[in-house]
Amino acid sequence: MDLGLDGKIALVTGSTAGIGFAIAKQLAREGATVYVNGRTRERVDRAVAAIGGANVSGVAADVSTRAGTDALVAQVPRVDVLVNNFGTFDIKPVLEIPDEEWLRFFEANVLSGVRLSRAYVPGMLQKKWGRVIFISSESAIQIPAEMVHYGMTKTAQLAVARGIAESFPASGVTVNSVLAGPTDSEGVGAFLESMALRAGTSKQKVADQFFATARPSSLLKRFATTDEVASMVTYLCSEAASATTGSSVRVDGGVIRSIA
Repeated sequence: MDLGLDGKIALVTGSTAGIGFAIAKQLAREGATVYVNGRTRERVDRAVAAIGGANVSGVAADVSTRAGTDALVAQVPRVDVLVNNFGTFDIKPVLEIPDEEWLRFFEANVLSGVRLSRAYVPGMLQKKWGRVIFISSESAIQIPAEMVHYGMTKTAQLAVARGIAESFPASGVTVNSVLAGPTDSEGVGAFLESMALRAGTSKQKVADQFFATARPSSLLKRFATTDEVASMVTYLCSEAASATTGSSVRVDGGVIRSIA
């Protein structure tokens, strides 16, 4: 299938590893001109080299801050595809999360995408074609008690994506969110390794215990690969997905039990 991405300009934030890297790689393979983004030049350069190809470039900028976002937009003034993948998470009891952490998470996970959408959507509207994707999580629907502040930001992303889509009907610009489930990204792998080391057991046993206790509703019963999530995102970025907008699309392995 020709996804119609050849020659499109795509920016994927937080794309030096994990889901973001997989998305950038797949978009590049579909012929898009892809900008990889991360906070350090070293990691950006490494990711660009790993993807390869003349259609891949990198921009080092911290989109969790307004200054960092402005610096990125100055270097990449126009895009056809914006994937708001950058985000942060942490495990902390809800009553121990200070105001500063709530605000930091909101700025990093929500305002980063808001600011970039505000910068790039006008150009998409002028061309009457564009794609905006917010990488959310199953945690947006089933808020995890161990990281309520993270879940709050993932829910907010769904509202923002739907609101932007509602604001520009019949425009040729689609805006969607993707609810990723437990995914075997770089950060998750390191977390499982550390848990296994502390418990004196194997990484696989820790993973099995996670699905038995923390995510028992999973139908997949394993971590999704980053490529599995990226495949859905790549489709939503494509010409083929032109009738999908204002939607929250699940790649959650069946974790979310509701059917609506």
